Amino acid sequence: MLQNRVDPWGNIIRTPARGAWMGNRGLLHDEHKNIRRAFKLKAWITCVLAFKERRRTVMLPNRYTELFFLDEATAFAAGHRPCFECRRQDAIRFRSCWVQGNPQYALPEKVAFPVIDNILHAERINKAGEKILHEDSAGDLPDGCFILWQQQPCLVAGDWVYPWTPAGYLPGLPRPVSGQVTVLTPASVVNAFQAGYTPQMALQPSAL
Repeated sequence: MLQNRVDPWGNIIRTPARGAWMGNRGLLHDEHKNIRRAFKLKAWITCVLAFKERRRTVMLPNRYTELFFLDEATAFAAGHRPCFECRRQDAIRFRSCWVQGNPQYALPEKVAFPVIDNILHAERINKAGEKILHEDSAGDLPDGCFILWQQQPCLVAGDWVYPWTPAGYLPGLPRPVSGQVTVLTPASVVNAFQAGYTPQMALQPSAL
């Protein structure tokens, strides 16, 4: 079992559960397919599983490390954003919402993605390599964000929060509606969700 699945904290874990999206942070593994670093690039991207009939053997030597996510909301919580090559329309839509939701940076609508990547990188991990968390108002968070609730990462969706597991979400818990909560999703991504970008979430249709 390879260590190539990503949780909402951004950790790369081992699990038999499969993912719905692929990701990339650069070359992270050695010749024995063991993870040796958490990232190599500041561009942490989320990709589709199939693109232009390309076929890859996972964790080939000297090639980027294929990472996998339960859903897009998990990928965003971990600090990833849509790939401009295989998900161009999603990437353009995310960039537009990101710029609109983060006017404090005074960036043009077609800002280069490396500029956004630098900001995201400063939001997702500190100099010690630890995930950066932030506080926000419980009632103001948009769907698709992850919060820390009852000591576990939970997806916010409607009136509920859903505890995350590698194989899927547990039954929903009533969403906190007041006070501050700890948020895993980077702050500028939360703002992009507020501005209109809704990530894919692996919830049953009845839960939406």
